[in-house]
Amino acid sequence: MHAIMLKAKLHRAEVTHAVLDYEGSCAIDGEWLNLAGIREYEQIQIYNIDNGERFTTYAIRGEEGSKIISVNGAAAHKAKVGDRVIICAYAHYSEAELASFKPRMLYMAPGNQLSHTSNAIPVQVA
Repeated sequence: MHAIMLKAKLHRAEVTHAVLDYEGSCAIDGEWLNLAGIREYEQIQIYNIDNGERFTTYAIRGEEGSKIISVNGAAAHKAKVGDRVIICAYAHYSEAELASFKPRMLYMAPGNQLSHTSNAIPVQVA
């Protein structure tokens, strides 16, 4: 049996560019791709906190250390500069892999400063 699980997440990153006339994708700071374990050209889901849009695209490598989050092509209609987004990647895992499975999550502070990383989401209380 296999399960599709959250592989990686960038939480509350700020969109720095929205470029309509660019080949569709989302450029992400290369350092963040490495930390999150997201590969260039990997499918990602983007959830826009500010307007509720949810869409699928793929990651491309942005300049390392640039703090870039550039939503490109048709997706530029779904996010504008300054919007806060959650970027997620998912993967298939076997039952054996799930025994040691831990997602990689990067939490962003204002100005796209990396606040902290984690491998678990706290339990939501009622």
